[in-house]
Order: sequence, then C-alpha cells, then structure tokens
Amino acid sequence: MLKSGQTYDEVYNSFQWEVPEFYNIGVDICDKWARQRYRLALIYLDGKGQVAKYTFWDLKRLSNRLANGFKAIGISPGDRIGILLPQCPETAISHIAAYKIGAIAIPLFTLFGTDALAYRLSNSQARAIVTDAANLPKIREIRPNLPHLQTVLVTGAVKDDRVLDYWDTLDKGSPEFQPANTKADDPALIIYTSGTTGPPKGALHAHRTLLGHLPGVEFPHNFFPRDDDLFWTPADWAWIGGLIDVLFPSWHHGIPVLAHRAKKFDPEEAFHIIAAYGIRNAFMPPTALKLMRQVKNPQSRHRYRMRSIGSGGETLGEELLDWGREVMGLTINEFYGQTECNLIVGCCADIMEIRPGSMGRAIPGHVVDVIDARGAPVKDGTVGEIAVKRPDPVMFLEYWQNPAATRSKFVGNWLLTGDLAKKDVDGYFWFNGRKDDVITSAGYRIGPAEIEDCLMKHPAVALVAVVGTPDEVRTEIVKAFVVPKADVTPGTDVAEDIKTFVKTRLAAHEYPREVEFVKELPMTATGKIMRRELRKLEKQRKAKAT
Repeated sequence: MLKSGQTYDEVYNSFQWEVPEFYNIGVDICDKWARQRYRLALIYLDGKGQVAKYTFWDLKRLSNRLANGFKAIGISPGDRIGILLPQCPETAISHIAAYKIGAIAIPLFTLFGTDALAYRLSNSQARAIVTDAANLPKIREIRPNLPHLQTVLVTGAVKDDRVLDYWDTLDKGSPEFQPANTKADDPALIIYTSGTTGPPKGALHAHRTLLGHLPGVEFPHNFFPRDDDLFWTPADWAWIGGLIDVLFPSWHHGIPVLAHRAKKFDPEEAFHIIAAYGIRNAFMPPTALKLMRQVKNPQSRHRYRMRSIGSGGETLGEELLDWGREVMGLTINEFYGQTECNLIVGCCADIMEIRPGSMGRAIPGHVVDVIDARGAPVKDGTVGEIAVKRPDPVMFLEYWQNPAATRSKFVGNWLLTGDLAKKDVDGYFWFNGRKDDVITSAGYRIGPAEIEDCLMKHPAVALVAVVGTPDEVRTEIVKAFVVPKADVTPGTDVAEDIKTFVKTRLAAHEYPREVEFVKELPMTATGKIMRRELRKLEKQRKAKAT
C-alpha cells in the first residue's frame, strides 16, 4: 500500500510489487474481512427508496452458497460465467462466487443489445449467465444460437422452466465452501473492449490484475484508503472503471462501497447521494463532471465533504480543475489506462504539481514510456506511442481466442496502447491523439467496426463509415456517414430509425447521435474507407461553426 509523506520520486522509486504465488480475488475482497463480523461492505440504493446494507460476513456466506450452487449445476474451474446485471448486490455476489470456484467471470453491460450480447457469449463460449427479469428477453432471443450456454440464472421472479431462480439456487447451497487455491496468474475474468478493426476483443485478466490495480487507485485518490473513506462511482460494474477501479480495490482494503446505478445520470441526484451518504471518494467520468458543473450553487442545497475524486478517459482541462477546487473543495486527479493494462499514468495532488492538460506521471509500480515504431523510447518532447513494459501484474494475459491480436499488441517487451503522447523532462505525459480509430465518448472507448457491422444490417444502408466528431459535453459523439440504398429516400425518419436500430442491438452509448447521408465515402485505391478524411471534415466543420 502506498504511503504519504514522501515526494513523488521517493514513492515511485521505493515501490515494490508483492504478488504471491497463490491468490484469489474472491477470497481477498470478501473472506479475509468476514471474521470482522459487522464490518460494512456495501450500501445498496435500489432506486425505489429502499436502502440495504451488507457486511463482509453477509457477502461471504451468500457467495459461498452461490459457489456451491454453481458447482451443483455443473460449473467447473475455467468455465465462463456471464454476469448481465447492473450495480446491485447480486452482481458482486456472482463475481465473488465465480472466482471462488476458479471460474472466469464475464461482466456484461445491461444496455447491450442482442447482437452485442450474442457475440460476447458466443466468443467466450459461456456455460452460464446470471441476469435479471429486465434483461431475460434478450437472452431468450439469442439462446438458440448459443449451444454452449447451458444455464440461465435469473434474479427476479420469472415463470419459465428453462431458467433457474438465482436466489433459489443460492439458498440451496451450503454457507460453507472451500475456495479454489488459484494461482495469481490463473485466469479470472474477460472484459470485452471494442477495437478499431474486426469484432470486439476479450481481454483475459488473471487474478493478479486486482493487485496490479491497487497503486493506480491509491495514488489518484490521495493515498487511499483512510479510515472514514466510502467509495462510489456512477460507472457501471460491467466496465473495468466501475469494477476494478472502485469495487474490488475498496473491498481489498475493507472499505465500503455505495451501489446505485440510475438509468440516466442525474447531476443533482449525484450531489444528493454524495451528501446524504457521506461519500468520501468517487471515480467520476469526465462527462459526469461536466454535467455536475452545470448545476447551479449545489453547496446551497447539499452538504458534502469529499476527500478525493479521480477521473479518466479524457483530459479534464483547466476550467474543470478550477471548478473541482471551488465547488468540490479538492483537486480532481486524472488517470489513464485501458482495459488491457489499466491505471498506469496518473496524478496525485498530495505529492505532485498538477499541470492542466497533462495525464500525469507513471503510477508507482509501472514502467511507462513513449516509444517509436521499433520500440525505442523517444526523446522528451517528441510524440510517440504510450507503451507499458512487461512483466506487469495489471497487464492482461491475452486476447481470448485471438493470438494474432495478442502478438500485435506488443513490440518486444512493450505493450502498445495505440495512444500518441509526448513526455516532458519531468516525466509528465501529454496526450496527443489516437493512433487508431477509437472514439472516446462520455468516457467510453468505442470501436467503429462493431457499429458499422450492425449498421450494414439495416435495410436502408448500402455503405457506412463511423467516426467520432467533437462534442463539448461528451468529448466526441458517434457519427455515421451513410450511403443509402438506391431505393431509399433519405430523411429524418430514416435517420432516426437507423439510430434506434443500433441502440437496441448494441448499446445506448454506441448508437450514432448524428447520421449524415452521403453519395459516396472517401476510399483508398484498395477500397479501404479513409475515416481520417471524415474526421478531418468534421473538425473543419466544427471549427467553422464556432
């Protein structure tokens, strides 16, 4: 655990990893604290005015019961279990139980549509999925095309003899369970991340990834934890930002977490939650902070006293940093990473100068640099690709069933992030741009390939290219340039239908908020769409508009 009272250089140079040979996430975040019978782990707001509290002792017994239930229905070590649930106790219990039996968890976003779910469940060959009544219809629709999916557990009351009742399965299990003696390098979870070409890739992480995340949480949250800390994030637990940047590290340290996932982020409600429940620490995506900044005089209605806010996904800028100091009473610490290798660069206002526009410095424990195409570090002030040196416990094991993509992620011992930056003489990283076509929207990294593939299924679309276009609130929004089929008359109705088509099949954050009909798309001599030309066009348009 990082300790305060030192300079950045002293903290960085004195850090040493402590990764044991045998390690299990489920035991670490739950069982080791359960002997403190009344130690609070979770405060759950169900969205209906009810508040439930769970101790680590509660979670241990519940996860043990579910682990026994998993084994009873034939789930074995190494099997994949999809978890399609929002922020709620069942999500956490399912993760802990999966790790305890040595299975591999697959977090799935509840706003995913049928195409997105079908691909991930098929690619991972998931044996089981845990979901709720609201998401069950999507699973019913795609289940005939998922021969490996043997068991569906549902948390709500559902009349369907082809699924199992989650709580009934749990209640039948014994509260006593001997967790699998997993090694730190054994697989624990697959988190799918959208790429720029081809379908999404599943980043396979080992149990050790939680240990690798710890300094990246402790550093930007001003030497987390302290005795009165209480963590919350509006980021869904289906993403690495909510799950392994907040929930798991907090429980590793025995710190309680508040769970509440609104259907839509409400900045006024965010202030209410922070004040009413005494939130001390939060991971807030930049878009959430921008929306909160629009709230007038929140101090007049809410009494809050936060200790740390971390944010990542895009540069905050000086105005948002000033707002944080004035309204939240603290300096918001930025951090940087990606699903394959997260929380590797960041800021800690307690021990380093915060330079607006900078991503920060390498987080203790990680060797991060800016390199050229050959894998050699470039001179300070020179733009190159951000890279992380292996071995590193936070680094993914591989892309699931995709060895070619895994190999292309590395140059020698450097993991390539695909992001361009420069590093100054003091070791601060300054983001320059993306090497590829990834779209950053409201903190989500979105690959255009999956959206384009979905759009090509629409009856009005002959050809399509998807890019990110600048947006004041979301940094970028998804825009689709569509060549309509010959018999289609493009218009507002067709555009809205195209938007809904993607929203219902992939996810709400991936649908194109703008659709522009064009006669043709810019292409190379070999027929490849030149998205960079479309991005350039959009930037020019936005510049003229302002």
